[in-house]
Amino acid sequence: MPVVPKILVFAGSVRSGAFSGRTADVAQKELAMQGAEVTRISLADYPLPILDEDLEKEKGVPENAVKLGRLIAAHDGLLIATPEYNGSIPPLLKNTIDWVSRVRTNNGSAFRPFVGKVAGLCSSSNGHFAGIRCINHLRAVLVRCQMEVVTPECSVPDGDGAFDADGNFRDERLNKSMEHLCRTLIETSHMLSTRA
Repeated sequence: MPVVPKILVFAGSVRSGAFSGRTADVAQKELAMQGAEVTRISLADYPLPILDEDLEKEKGVPENAVKLGRLIAAHDGLLIATPEYNGSIPPLLKNTIDWVSRVRTNNGSAFRPFVGKVAGLCSSSNGHFAGIRCINHLRAVLVRCQMEVVTPECSVPDGDGAFDADGNFRDERLNKSMEHLCRTLIETSHMLSTRA
């Protein structure tokens, strides 16, 4: 019986109606349609303080970072849909990645949630650049965390007009881009999980 890859999906913004959240919705549907087992979360459910090494020394890594780390470890891959803030990664997403990267143990055992996991990336903005500057920065950060980031990506420009009334992309090129990204993420996740 074939192994069904488990993919964790989240957006880098928790704003109501955020383009990144709507892009994550499209990704969630496409991944499920292609046969993945999808878990969708909101970073709003895992609030974290701003990364502070004094705080970490005093209280340890926050429990929500450890919970996220366990969730990531329980999946074969991640799909992250990010907005772009000032040409780079939004603070909520960067802070979350930074805290999870500080997780080193789980119930006394060595534990590195990101290491060896596969990630697929989407970006969105209300402009023509579609968040491509941010997605390049995010790719570099995740590679530094020892993740394998697949090459296809889906960048959504002109977010105000990109989605129809059902939440799907209006542009067929975006649909094909998302389909390709999700297929590659599933295939790569499957390949790496069978190697483990």
